[in-house]
Amino acid sequence: GNRGYREVWEMQNKWMEEVKAEKLAGKIPRDYLVFVEHPPVYTLGKSGNEANMLIGSLQLRAAHAEFIKVDRGGDITFHGPGQLVAYPILDLESLHLGVKEYVERLEEIVIRTLAEYGIEGGRLPGATGVWLDPGRADARKICAIGVKCSRYVTMHGFALNVNTDLNYFNYIHPCGFVDKGVTSMEKETGRRLDMDEVKLKVLRCFQELLGLQCSR
Repeated sequence: GNRGYREVWEMQNKWMEEVKAEKLAGKIPRDYLVFVEHPPVYTLGKSGNEANMLIGSLQLRAAHAEFIKVDRGGDITFHGPGQLVAYPILDLESLHLGVKEYVERLEEIVIRTLAEYGIEGGRLPGATGVWLDPGRADARKICAIGVKCSRYVTMHGFALNVNTDLNYFNYIHPCGFVDKGVTSMEKETGRRLDMDEVKLKVLRCFQELLGLQCSR
């Protein structure tokens, strides 16, 4: 559903510690996959540059948005209604994956989902996430990715712009880029999409690419 960023961040931390404790106890850990939409919030990764936030606290309040420094990788991004945020809490060791390969799998999940809507997603060398027309001057980002990994257990994940209000990105240098745009599935297809349908397609790709069986 729609939950505040801090609340879901706390849930992720709780589940990550549970998975790590199960591993240390020699048990097969339970994995988690959270789909959520957040109220408007800007988050800055631990290696990010605060100068990429272009407005101050008064303007943030006027935009009914928060600004939070977080413990994931990556720079600044926006989360808000109409955006599908996926938080996998997974044990990469049991999946036989390294962190780099895991991030590539997340990108591929989004690329395959986009393809079902006639959108060709791709990768931009040196820039994590999923892009449209990555080799052209009008390259634009449709999905941001930022993860944290501790003892090979992941948290955070990706944010796919489905029906997102893109005006919120005018207040930041998204992911630290000053010369790249952002887009959404709605903008690219010219129609508002059914979020539940998108979630089901993303879930199916998670199961295919990570070998997971999900129970809700």
